[in-house]
Amino acid sequence: MSPSIRPATAADAPALCGIYNHYVQTTAISFETEAVSAETMAARIADVQADFPWLVFEEQGEVLGYAYASKWKPRAAYRHSVESSVYLRHDAGGRGIGKQLYRELIAQLKPLGVHLVIGGIAQPNPASVALHESVGFVHCGVFTEVGYKMGRWIDVGYWQLKLQEAQ
Repeated sequence: MSPSIRPATAADAPALCGIYNHYVQTTAISFETEAVSAETMAARIADVQADFPWLVFEEQGEVLGYAYASKWKPRAAYRHSVESSVYLRHDAGGRGIGKQLYRELIAQLKPLGVHLVIGGIAQPNPASVALHESVGFVHCGVFTEVGYKMGRWIDVGYWQLKLQEAQ
């Protein structure tokens, strides 16, 4: 069975929790501090998919990663900007899966009228920075000491990708 990228479903929630909760519990990459349940993840998938794509990368029946976009901010003037997230199973990095997910996510966002994709990356995270820059994101700023996890203050760098020219 060849690798595929497809829309996430509620049935993917346990696998997505397995991927995501690794980062929640062992790193400062996610600012959540408690593991997410499958029920919570399924609700998040449904919420995101009401407006934007949530994609999974599957190989030989196993979900190895996912990517999605969500509203950047709730106010109307922000409606053309989204925040993106990409997570890979902890042992699936370095195979180009993140880049494949991002390329497909970007392709699906363009016809939705998305103007700007924003990626926030807890620092340091050179692998995520490299991924974002490899698909065209450019660094646009840093919030210093915006999060506190695992006994330390964490900066978040922001990268952006313009998909459409201003109208």
